[in-house]
Amino acid sequence: MNGAESLVHTLLACGVDTCFANPGTSEMHFVAALDHIPGIRCVLALFEGVASGAADGYARIAGKPAATLFHCGPGLANGLANLHNARRANTPIVNIVGDQATYHRPLDAPLTADTEGWARGVSAWVRTAASAAAVGADAAVAVQAARTAPGQIATLILPADTAWDEGGVVGTPLPVPPPGQVAPATVRDIARVLRSGEPALLFLGGAGVRAAAAALAHRIAAATGARLLAQMFNARIERGRGRVPLERLAYPVDQALAQLAGARHLILAGAREPVAFFAYPAKPGRLAPPDCVVHVLARPEQDIAAALALLADELGAPEVALPDPGPRPAPAEGAISPEAFARTLAALLPEGAIVADQSVTFGRALFPLTNAAVPHDWMQATGGAIGDGIPLATGAAVAGRGRRVISLEADGSAMYTIQALWTQARERLDVTTVIFANRKYAILLHELANVGANPGRTALDMLDLSNPDLEFVRIAGGMGVEAARAETMEAFADLFSQSLRRPGPFVIELAT
Repeated sequence: MNGAESLVHTLLACGVDTCFANPGTSEMHFVAALDHIPGIRCVLALFEGVASGAADGYARIAGKPAATLFHCGPGLANGLANLHNARRANTPIVNIVGDQATYHRPLDAPLTADTEGWARGVSAWVRTAASAAAVGADAAVAVQAARTAPGQIATLILPADTAWDEGGVVGTPLPVPPPGQVAPATVRDIARVLRSGEPALLFLGGAGVRAAAAALAHRIAAATGARLLAQMFNARIERGRGRVPLERLAYPVDQALAQLAGARHLILAGAREPVAFFAYPAKPGRLAPPDCVVHVLARPEQDIAAALALLADELGAPEVALPDPGPRPAPAEGAISPEAFARTLAALLPEGAIVADQSVTFGRALFPLTNAAVPHDWMQATGGAIGDGIPLATGAAVAGRGRRVISLEADGSAMYTIQALWTQARERLDVTTVIFANRKYAILLHELANVGANPGRTALDMLDLSNPDLEFVRIAGGMGVEAARAETMEAFADLFSQSLRRPGPFVIELAT
């Protein structure tokens, strides 16, 4: 057994059965091992940023890590932006990165790079295998690190000779540490705060926005008068009818300040203290009121649902009915607008759907207006790096096993990783992608005003995506995905409904 074969056997023994890959020369023995050792589903991506984003989306839905395969340091570098998003989502991923053979590295061949250094910025655990005999044990530790709460990125660098040399040993799966438990004294302290009668806000993130945890938070809020709010960007929110309709912290600073205004106590349950996404002249970076006291009920790596359950019991919070979101809306007609699109999405979204949202400015109205939809999951790009949406949807569809994935994508961000459509076609994934085609970087036009810049023609041209226009119907077709353009809400509703009745991917270019 060579080192590469021991790596495949170890990944399978540790429960890792999916690999999103863009391999190169240094990884050929690992590729060969994946071929003759059955059990791992290999999904080819045409760009490493697609592979890393797909691994993120996969793990958010599967609840376990996928592997990625990158070619040396530059291949890892191509995947770093979406690994940054995955790190912010606390997503478990095991990166396998090829490298120069140990004895070739001193020659400083062209692809030689500081691979470990590049990996550390997005990884909780990094190691370079020293020999074929060590690869299996290293891989077992990598999976353990990735699965450690709240979910981490582990990067194993595999020099070519450690893959092809004989002497590989299958690593023994290692126990995964359970998430930390909240101290009873912490629960009692938070309960005293909530009983004080002073305005309090329970701020949810991580596993706190999953359905069961959110229902516990709703009980606590109902019993104490505290307000509920979810953090700005979340890896996966379970929402729709029969679930708590969580409001999220707004992206614009002024709106976020208004949401948090009046809170005397801010209680964090899986969330971090809210801060502005960027610094703006004459606006605060910390968003909680200056006189607000911040309390930590549970950190992201702790058992958030258990902490909320203990707090509900401490308060004697009874079971309460969930708010009625009202009737499911009818599809909108006429001109396209964010509100009309949101109503139509809520009307037509299939039960159990997974929404991957990188709709940016157009999508800000979507979340509150889709509370009356059937139960579904909603994923966001969590780290602010553009180009995560279509890869997220791709990985979610691999993990979803028949659940329809709806990818909501701005046209500018779509072009970062549009190659993911090819992977969707190749894998016959059930993804409906809606591209909001306004032919500009709309969010940056807002940011010009937010920072007080005074743009002229040169600046505005850099934010314009016309001349020539991007034609997504043709782009999708060139990658094997059927597509059509909608210029009215009726046309969109018809295309969207058709896409749900057919297997495989479909793209709708929405003229916004």
